[in-house]
Amino acid sequence: EVQLVESGGGLVQPGGSLRLSCAASGFTFSIYYMSCARQAPGKGLEWVATTSPAGSIISYADSVKGRFTISRDNAKSTLYLQLNTLKTEDTAIYYCAAGRVYGYWYVQSEYNFWGQGTQVTVSS
Repeated sequence: EVQLVESGGGLVQPGGSLRLSCAASGFTFSIYYMSCARQAPGKGLEWVATTSPAGSIISYADSVKGRFTISRDNAKSTLYLQLNTLKTEDTAIYYCAAGRVYGYWYVQSEYNFWGQGTQVTVSS
């Protein structure tokens, strides 16, 4: 059974940090692109960051560039997203997704597996 289990969300003040984790099982993690997307209340899905299977290609949305860092540990089949200098507009449910990605990483149809999401709330 394929599983992507996310953790690490929570309530944090503006300027604070969080580290999200996404533990994968049931598929060959090391050959999949892993990406993070988020959905704020009343808004559509926004792609946040991606990492290629070996971690050699990493891309970020402009809205998080310089503040978020995506990384992966293929030995542990785990994806990480470090969120720094958080802003109120970063409040959203954060999802991890796994896909082979033959086209663009920010296209939903490129992904086969999704996590359940973890809530990040940035508020004073």
